[in-house]
Amino acid sequence: MPDQNLLEMKGIEIQFPGVKALDKVDFSMKKGEIHALLGENGAGKSTLIKCLTGVHHMDAGTILFDGKEIHPTSPQDAFSMGISTVYQEINLCPNLTVAENIFVGRQPMRRGVINWKEINRRAQELMARFHMDIDVTRPLNNYSTAIQQMVSIARAVDIDAKILILDEPTSSLDDNEVKLLFDVMNELKAEGMGIIFITHFLDQVFAVSDRLTILRNGTLVGTFDIHDITKLKLVTWMIGKDMDVIFNLKRATVDADAPEMLKTENLGAPGQIQNVNLSVKKGELVGFAGLLGSGRTETAELIFGAVPATEGTEVINGKQVSIKKPLDAIGAKLAFCPEDRKRDGIIGDLSIRENIALALQAKRGFMHPISLQEQNEMAEKYIKMLSIATPDAEKKIGELSGGNQQKVILARWMATQPDLLILDEPTRGIDVGAKAEIQRLMLEMCNDGVSVIFISSELDEIIRCSNRIIVMRDGKKVGEVNGEDCTQQTILSIIAEGTQEGASA
Repeated sequence: MPDQNLLEMKGIEIQFPGVKALDKVDFSMKKGEIHALLGENGAGKSTLIKCLTGVHHMDAGTILFDGKEIHPTSPQDAFSMGISTVYQEINLCPNLTVAENIFVGRQPMRRGVINWKEINRRAQELMARFHMDIDVTRPLNNYSTAIQQMVSIARAVDIDAKILILDEPTSSLDDNEVKLLFDVMNELKAEGMGIIFITHFLDQVFAVSDRLTILRNGTLVGTFDIHDITKLKLVTWMIGKDMDVIFNLKRATVDADAPEMLKTENLGAPGQIQNVNLSVKKGELVGFAGLLGSGRTETAELIFGAVPATEGTEVINGKQVSIKKPLDAIGAKLAFCPEDRKRDGIIGDLSIRENIALALQAKRGFMHPISLQEQNEMAEKYIKMLSIATPDAEKKIGELSGGNQQKVILARWMATQPDLLILDEPTRGIDVGAKAEIQRLMLEMCNDGVSVIFISSELDEIIRCSNRIIVMRDGKKVGEVNGEDCTQQTILSIIAEGTQEGASA
């Protein structure tokens, strides 16, 4: 029955050394329901899910699954019970075929040997059910993230899973792939499966969820029907503060006669991006807006030397420079926080202290090592300044939340005392509170005279923070607008038209 509880977690308590991660948390889900689990990083979402899937042992509480008390001892134990998880970072075997990934560990046998014909046939039928006409005999790593997620879901469906946990499943998907995922979620919901949906994208919560549960600091804020709560109220309860307080940001003030910090003329690398003409004043925040593939990241990489320029000129603080590699840029007092922090930003097995010291050490040269005392002082300074949530500077950065990892990367570059800071999607995949803190930090740096180039797919934050906005399409600048006079419609119109007509310089 639709109103029957499929899952009930009652009074869940989990204690880690020095921290009560969950304090008497209740969570319930019905059959045939998509239930969003929301909260800031550190709110307790992952801990609750790891309790349900047997990763963490609970100190108190009970779990009822389909009316029976369960005690999962491992993810495999939970999986065998019918509780399956699809993580943001796909945890399948990329070198195996699609079919092998679906049936690994439970291959159909015939006369004592694996029945490959049956495996491939059933895998093809499963993927077709999810509107995927693909060759299941090809290795998984031949396919996109979206298809790999569908393979994870297909594996869950084939074992007749009753609960599917989707942990940030849309963070690497485009709009069409998100729509396909939502279609599949709704089909599974119609068949009676319960789906726990964890995401930072609030629009998606309202697009697909039936109910939502909010956690904050390890405690339950409440569970609500999606029709009984507004986005504004949701954010207020997630943060514990009013939205106006969180986003009461004021753009940096830039004097009309402020000197140019950066100027490029026809900068380019043929075959990648060309004719980059850009000017950024001292203390100015310039936003880059545009669709995926518009050339925003490529422009940033060109300025910083991650893509060596082969034509044009780059002038920094009135002096023409030749930046062929990132080390040249660091020497010219440029800094760059990349889009993919896990791949290009952090070194997960190193400590917070070591990650913060990296860029400054590269700037000084490895013949002049930073002393352990200076590293410790620097780490403590930025942990306090940026409110990085950690017990100490020796914690591995890979064990931090996304928002705190982003703050460590910012601290790394702040330690080099840059004149220009390039931030590529610094708020992607982090919660609303951390997002506001990073935006506030950008503006504070501008007021201290640092220039900032800010790239974001979220037009509202580009408009909220930028003095000027560069609009890009197809690898070219197609418009430039004043941040104070700009609307989302203005930017979208420029993108659609691919022309600067109507945009104010």
